[in-house]
Amino acid sequence: MASPELRTFPLGFPWQTAEPFLFCVHHHDRYPAGDEGMAPVGSLAGRQLGSDFSGKDGWSMYHGRSVPGFPRHPHRGFETVTIVRQGLIDHSDSMGATARFGAGDVQWITTGRGLEHSEMFPLVNPDTPNPTELFQIWLNLPRRSKMDAPYFSMTWRDQLPVHHIGDAGARTTVVTVAGALEGHAAPAVPPSSWAADAESHLAIWTIRMDPGARWTVPAADASAQRRLYFFAGDACTVAGQPLDRHVGIVAPAEQALEIVATGNEAVEFLMLQARPIGEPIAQHGPFVMNSQGEIRQAFEDFQAGRFGRWPWGDGAPVHARERGRFAVFGDGRVEEPEAG
Repeated sequence: MASPELRTFPLGFPWQTAEPFLFCVHHHDRYPAGDEGMAPVGSLAGRQLGSDFSGKDGWSMYHGRSVPGFPRHPHRGFETVTIVRQGLIDHSDSMGATARFGAGDVQWITTGRGLEHSEMFPLVNPDTPNPTELFQIWLNLPRRSKMDAPYFSMTWRDQLPVHHIGDAGARTTVVTVAGALEGHAAPAVPPSSWAADAESHLAIWTIRMDPGARWTVPAADASAQRRLYFFAGDACTVAGQPLDRHVGIVAPAEQALEIVATGNEAVEFLMLQARPIGEPIAQHGPFVMNSQGEIRQAFEDFQAGRFGRWPWGDGAPVHARERGRFAVFGDGRVEEPEAG
């Protein structure tokens, strides 16, 4: 079989996506130790607090003014999928849900008809650095689901299928956040999600390959669009095409795709794949609907306080330093994964 034709594009900020994926960002911040309030030790001078995306000293405050992160903000009409590879996120929302998650955990939120939430990055280590790395992906909702009730879910890292392919020293490791590989499906996604439709052929995988590893991404349905993001490592070939810089890759989903890690370092990819929803998209900031009239209604509803009640003491809540990973759902149910 002939190698598939590939198109590559630079990895900017955010990364280019294809519908139903609306947005994808890779945050990788090398935060210093945290002070008594879990804010960065040292001066914040020279940063535009409230909107600091500078990367100064290897990290940003984003919209945080003390603790880094994203204080209270609204969403409607899509989903957020947050994959935390290092560090922790403290979540709070207008459904009454709250959580601390990280180190491989995945949070999946259907914003539906509207919610507010905050996502803060507490620097819990007082004596050592606090590296924080995550992907956040925005996934569109079909028209039929855009005004469904908001839905908050957590998938703890031990619940995710992890595939180790090949021998030690030249191994490929695939984590399936959504979709299935070799008959092993990721945990169930929220019920209103486009990913819950088997005909969406939606998959979100992270792929890590040791130097010298060789693996073939299996073919999927021809109706799906597939993009891989080569974001770490020094060199690889994808479908025989040498790559020595970090890029996004557009490849036909219906053809298998061989990857070889050819350099001296492990290489890493994020894969996003799905059949497009194929409906009109109207977007303004945190609202994604099907028409401009629906966007105007979203602003009116938000300003009228119809996105739920904010039950927290401030707009950027963080949990106690010693608190482990947990989730409290809007109905009061509590989950606490095993430490480690």
